[in-house]
Amino acid sequence: MTEFDEDVVIVGSGFGGSVAALRLREKGYRVRVYEAGRRFADEDFATTSWNVRRYLWAPALGCFGVQRIHRLPHVMILAGAGVGGGSLNYANTLYQPGTAFFEDPQWRGIAEWEEELAPHYATAKRMLGVVEQYPHTGPVERIMAGAAVDLGVGETFRHAPVGVWFGKPGERVADPFFGGEGPDRTGCTLCGNCMVGCRVGAKNTLMKNYLALAERRGAVIEALRTVTEVRERADGGFAITTQRSGAWFRHDRRTVTAREVVLAAGTWGTQQLLHRMKHEGLLPRVSETLGRLTRTNSEALDGAVATSVPDSLELARGVAITTSFHVDERTHVENVRYGPGSNLMGALATVMVPGDRGLGRRLGSVIGQTLRAPIRQLRLGSLRRWSERGIIALVMQTADNSLTLSLRRRFGRLTLTSAQGHGEPNPSHLPQAHRAAAAIAARMQADGGVPAAARGSWPEVFGIPLTAHFLGGAVISSSARTGVIDRYHRVWGHPGLHVVDGAAVPANPGVNPSLTITALAERALSHWPPAGAEDPRPAQQSL
Repeated sequence: MTEFDEDVVIVGSGFGGSVAALRLREKGYRVRVYEAGRRFADEDFATTSWNVRRYLWAPALGCFGVQRIHRLPHVMILAGAGVGGGSLNYANTLYQPGTAFFEDPQWRGIAEWEEELAPHYATAKRMLGVVEQYPHTGPVERIMAGAAVDLGVGETFRHAPVGVWFGKPGERVADPFFGGEGPDRTGCTLCGNCMVGCRVGAKNTLMKNYLALAERRGAVIEALRTVTEVRERADGGFAITTQRSGAWFRHDRRTVTAREVVLAAGTWGTQQLLHRMKHEGLLPRVSETLGRLTRTNSEALDGAVATSVPDSLELARGVAITTSFHVDERTHVENVRYGPGSNLMGALATVMVPGDRGLGRRLGSVIGQTLRAPIRQLRLGSLRRWSERGIIALVMQTADNSLTLSLRRRFGRLTLTSAQGHGEPNPSHLPQAHRAAAAIAARMQADGGVPAAARGSWPEVFGIPLTAHFLGGAVISSSARTGVIDRYHRVWGHPGLHVVDGAAVPANPGVNPSLTITALAERALSHWPPAGAEDPRPAQQSL
């Protein structure tokens, strides 16, 4: 029998990888997790987003923070980095999608997804400590409720489900979630810096639940190790090569072997690795559909900002996302905030321009609006107290649009590129987002008594939308002709290789996808046998 260094190697420590680490250790597997990002204690996170080296991820430049930014021709992507993946900088928001998501044609008929996933959603909510409704109401929550009424959809307004320990603000207590087995927690202080990294210890990141419990059970997590190669071995299993993240020299390359591999490096990381390994012939049987049905959650990031606000308005007080409403049956709007001082992302904001015009006319609109009221636009565009003067509108849709990703060679390196894919064209702007932003701005003026305006983003001016929820491209399918993985998340043609992150998600959920990624991973791992036992999953039949 072939000997392996590990039973399972997991690439990435986000929502999918953390579930895999805990559940496989519980089943007796030897588990090693590789994470490209660094490990953070609560006090290691940036104090504000201006602390670039601790906030942004650009390891070649010495920045080892939590915020990744990727760019494709058709979208700019915000993602996470570090032990705990996207949970370190996500907005704690844990919605369950509606029926339309589970009935998408890509995976409808493979399983009764809504029914089958229900118990796994329940487990995910318990593990992530979901509070079904954000428990506070302040100026932003009242503005959002008013905007929903003004848009004629007041009945859809609700407080968001969030993964935060509220407790007594600032008070440290023994683990309140897992009978004392998890780490101590501190009650939320509503500082607003969830997406910069929670220095309080209130945010239910994966290091507070799945990963903490996995390490207690013996899982090994290696931080600052980037997986560069996953090669199928002729005698079974895989060889996994890693190197030191961000190294210019002395890459410290190492190779271990494992019987099975779980890819959970986030949609960008998992797709890039699969594309390169297929291109290089190291995983030759990966489906030709790789990269298709890549989703952006049909997303836009717009908002509203005031020229100035009194301290009493407290727009920056609360957790990152607290409320939402539906503009129409497929368009979901959430308020988003950063805490006081975290103004760096305001550099992406600019005047709102009509999206149905060419680039020249969009740029002309920016110039025209600026010249007509230069002092006002200067004050609106200032980064000074930006997080305290504005409300970001995160808009998501269940629309059936997608991109197709593939490899291209650029500056001597293979990297990902995009083309329009199946369904409607991936939108460069959302009219519903513009309407929502205008309604929020109007309510800021009416309820808050401050002069405000709707705002767009510079990427949108150039026809490139922003998304914080990059999904798909290695999706669940009935065969290798229609997708990359089977109903058990095994890669077609390489059944010892598994995809359990956002890359597996086949459709736009229209809500924040973290809970769904966690539930899908819980379901996938529930089908694994205990270590050494017979596998109850049927062998793959389709190639």
